[in-house]
Amino acid sequence: MTDTGLPARQAALAIVSGVLRRRWALDFQLEELKGLSLRDAGFARALASQTLRHLGALDAVLRNFLQKPLAPHKSGTASEILLLGACELLILKVAPHAAVDAANQLAAIDTKAVHFKPLVNAVLRRIAREGADAMAKLDQERLCTPDWLWARWTMHYGEQQTRAIARAHLNRAPLDIVLKPGAAIPAQSQVLFGRVCRFSAEGRIEERQGFWEGDWWVQDAAASLPALLLGDVSGKKVIDLCAAPGGKTMQLAAGGAEVIAVEIDAGRAERLRENLVRTKLVAEVVQADARDFHAKASHVFIDAPCTATGTIRRHPDLPWIKSAADVTVSTAAAYEILESAAALVEPAGTLVFAVCSLEREEGEEQIAAFLGAHPEFQRQPVGSEELFGHSQWITPQGDLRTLPDHLQQEGGMDGFYAARLRRR
Repeated sequence: MTDTGLPARQAALAIVSGVLRRRWALDFQLEELKGLSLRDAGFARALASQTLRHLGALDAVLRNFLQKPLAPHKSGTASEILLLGACELLILKVAPHAAVDAANQLAAIDTKAVHFKPLVNAVLRRIAREGADAMAKLDQERLCTPDWLWARWTMHYGEQQTRAIARAHLNRAPLDIVLKPGAAIPAQSQVLFGRVCRFSAEGRIEERQGFWEGDWWVQDAAASLPALLLGDVSGKKVIDLCAAPGGKTMQLAAGGAEVIAVEIDAGRAERLRENLVRTKLVAEVVQADARDFHAKASHVFIDAPCTATGTIRRHPDLPWIKSAADVTVSTAAAYEILESAAALVEPAGTLVFAVCSLEREEGEEQIAAFLGAHPEFQRQPVGSEELFGHSQWITPQGDLRTLPDHLQQEGGMDGFYAARLRRR
């Protein structure tokens, strides 16, 4: 990683401070990158993302070289400046003189942090010399997973599986796409399964082969699986609830379905329409609350609201802005939508419920509660042939469950849960 300007680091500092102090999502802070060059914007996002991805380990390294934690009301953003500097040195491998000088400049323009500039300089110089050895001795999987998640995952999955999940989260997620039927495989990509391809090199999405031609859309490999559980949808009416950003809508439309895509957020609904235009696919987009939508269809799909803990590889801020309380809130909201969706399913019709969460309350327990209350529905188990032979993605109950360490050799995948139900 080469040196870049101070504005990029200022943007990264603002983003990391927003996440840690205000619990603002990283993606909602991208306004901080406006006005930067492409190179600086890319560096700022990488610096912020990698600092958050390795936050626990970086904090532990810093504690080795600090006598006591800094008091934010006195030190301003000095703590975040130290985290960014440590990330540059230990993760991004920026030249020590550039990383330390940049941290000094950031401290100099903060009215409180400026008083801690000598400390920032001394600590980062020590980290440049001794930090790598200190980092190597740490239990990074544990440190980079907040207590609330570690406790839940070890209870649900066991410590060995939890460590595999945490290890996968330390790596950036690759770029996956889904091809339209008949589209050519883009250069620098390889087929994972079905029509899902994974790019092997970095680059801007808009500059990839086939993007402007509408040959494909961006969608994680795991996120492409739940829609397959609806089976052959050609010529059939499908209601897609909580549809944006539209990957599953486009999958269904490309499969020949008559899709009604329901999305409550106006901005996300508009982006879905734009994606449909680019890919030259047809679906009716309805801006509405899924709980208030009324229609009937033989096939209904729900990508339910959730804590999204299955997507931490893509959203490293998520563990630090969410809490166990969010699981309870998301579970309640999703169950309301599931109840409403059930009323839309025609007799002998199919209902697929999906969440990009690793939390059992949002997935397995949600479906168990629903089936207990709705004897008119029964589970229709998933077969390995529907998942390209990957039987390890099927739970003992017959549902879909992917984990971040699945497809490990190829770069992992998101954590998803999906259940297929049939109305009697």
